[in-house]
Amino acid sequence: MNRLSVEEFHQAEKTPLIVVLDDVRSMHNVGSVFRTADAFRLEAVYLCGITGCPPHNEIHKTALGAEDSVEWRYFKTALEAVEELKGRGVTVLSVEQAVDSTKLPQFQPEPGKSYAIIMGNEVKGVHQEVIDASDGCLEIPQFGTKHSMNVSVTAGIVIYHFVLHSLFD
Repeated sequence: MNRLSVEEFHQAEKTPLIVVLDDVRSMHNVGSVFRTADAFRLEAVYLCGITGCPPHNEIHKTALGAEDSVEWRYFKTALEAVEELKGRGVTVLSVEQAVDSTKLPQFQPEPGKSYAIIMGNEVKGVHQEVIDASDGCLEIPQFGTKHSMNVSVTAGIVIYHFVLHSLFD
């Protein structure tokens, strides 16, 4: 199936995208984000606040080892992660329903630019101070009776949008 080894993954060129998890409490969601980050060879996953960190059996259950291939860092708060990212020139976008958010289909990543997306807590979303510190918000249009989706599903949709437009445009 032409899979990379963990060592080859570490050496391979990465998609210039970091996923920041802001107080994500479900270890299954964390593991799922790691697995998606591995699938699309993302730069890193930043774990913030109460978000669980590897090694953890519940993360491993859904990550299936991706927690070993994908680089990760822990920050006490997502705001600290945002400050570090912006200090490196990374464009930071919160994924949240907010005034003046950009609908995901209208967003086009700029070639050569590095991005980070902030994914929020399963109930409360992205902290307001993190939204305020972000360079903008992305929102997935929804058409049903619910106004939110599972955080790992949302992450997968947004990550795929970035990869699709980064690799094929």
